[in-house]
Amino acid sequence: MAFKITEDCTSCGTCAGECPAEAISEGDDIYVIDQDACTECGTCVDVCPAEAIIEV
Repeated sequence: MAFKITEDCTSCGTCAGECPAEAISEGDDIYVIDQDACTECGTCVDVCPAEAIIEV
């Protein structure tokens, strides 16, 4: 499953720092996941304090 960061993102950066594939970066308003780089490990989901990352 692919993951998506929703508008609930508070731009704290926790997910980007924990992503082993370095697939998460700061976007214009919220962080974004590069679907081509994402290995779908789910680490970002587990560490997001805002619960803003969902499976799509």
